[in-house]
Amino acid sequence: MAKNILNFSKGRIEALTLPAEGQRLEFHDTQAKGLLLRVSSAGSKTFYFYRWIKSSGKPERITLGRFPAMTVEQARSKSAQLNASVENGENPNDPLKHQKTEPLLLELFEDFIIHKRNKKGEHLSAKTVLEYRKSFNGYLEPWAKRKLSKITAPEMSTLHMKLGKDRPTTANRTMALVSSLFNFGILERSYTVSNPADKIKKYPENERDRFLYPDELPRFFNALANEDNPDMRDFFLLSLLTGVRKSNILAMRWDNINLDRGEWRIITKGNSAQTVTLSPEAIEILSERHQSANSEWIFPGTGKTGHLVEPKKGWSRLLEHAGLADLRIHDLRRTLGSWQAKTGASLLTIGKSLNHKSTQSTAIYARLDLEPVRESVNRATTAMLNAAGKKGATSIDK
Repeated sequence: MAKNILNFSKGRIEALTLPAEGQRLEFHDTQAKGLLLRVSSAGSKTFYFYRWIKSSGKPERITLGRFPAMTVEQARSKSAQLNASVENGENPNDPLKHQKTEPLLLELFEDFIIHKRNKKGEHLSAKTVLEYRKSFNGYLEPWAKRKLSKITAPEMSTLHMKLGKDRPTTANRTMALVSSLFNFGILERSYTVSNPADKIKKYPENERDRFLYPDELPRFFNALANEDNPDMRDFFLLSLLTGVRKSNILAMRWDNINLDRGEWRIITKGNSAQTVTLSPEAIEILSERHQSANSEWIFPGTGKTGHLVEPKKGWSRLLEHAGLADLRIHDLRRTLGSWQAKTGASLLTIGKSLNHKSTQSTAIYARLDLEPVRESVNRATTAMLNAAGKKGATSIDK
């Protein structure tokens, strides 16, 4: 069958006679190899690139665009690019075929959550997964059902700026998640997409240094003494007196406590262990709770975990009664470390007592004896009680 050959131009294409109803005609351009125009009986005129591809062993067809929205010059320019690809032994249809299998952002996210490993080959922790899901659902949901290649850098930059007006840390963390997702897709799944968060500049983040000041301690302890819920009172006291993270306090178990030695053994992520020294005041709180304990948990709860999960309401109530603002539960941990520093503890001793991790000093922490840590914690506790007007007291509530 002879080819319909035409030297494409705007005027010639507009002048083409339409085929009979249900039929179509194809015209090959005389100037651009592989460029053809398909004309339908309904009047549509569409440019295609059509060539035999050696790598696939068959002809391949790629839709370029519809005339006149796509001009002859544009169609020829696109054909020239595709011809260059073919001459290099490539199949220009491959990226398009790959795009069809390209996942939605939500699909990539779920793949990432299940299969992402850290440098040690470990899966993401449950806490990290929870944080990622919260960030994804809170800020990336509008893009959840969009193909990766359809998510643009300007969109992510706009989101970053919107969040950064009031929450620079949240903005940075959200972009870090986007970057991690796309890097996983590119490096681990070989998706041929660009990372839309790659060149977004982070907002400066001010390191939080909030802790309880000497003039705030009396109000804090008075509010604790007047707290009606003993679980809340003891939880916040132990958070302050041990400097341990909230999640560890929530999951305290009696079988990890040795009241005689004044020690609490915590098995941390990765099956490493931390020994927390308990001050006399902390031992007193735990001893009183142990007398009426009927659970394996020190702070039992009614949920699936079996222990207390979130003391948010109790914390808000405490801050209101104490007349304190901008104070988080984690700041109690920082408060102990600050008072240790005030009472002369070395940075290494503080790091050991708070179980800080550092590539440079972890080995030194591990060699530290617990007694300097115990003495430092006890001195800091005494200093805090003195500042709160509790000097000489044998009970926190006095």
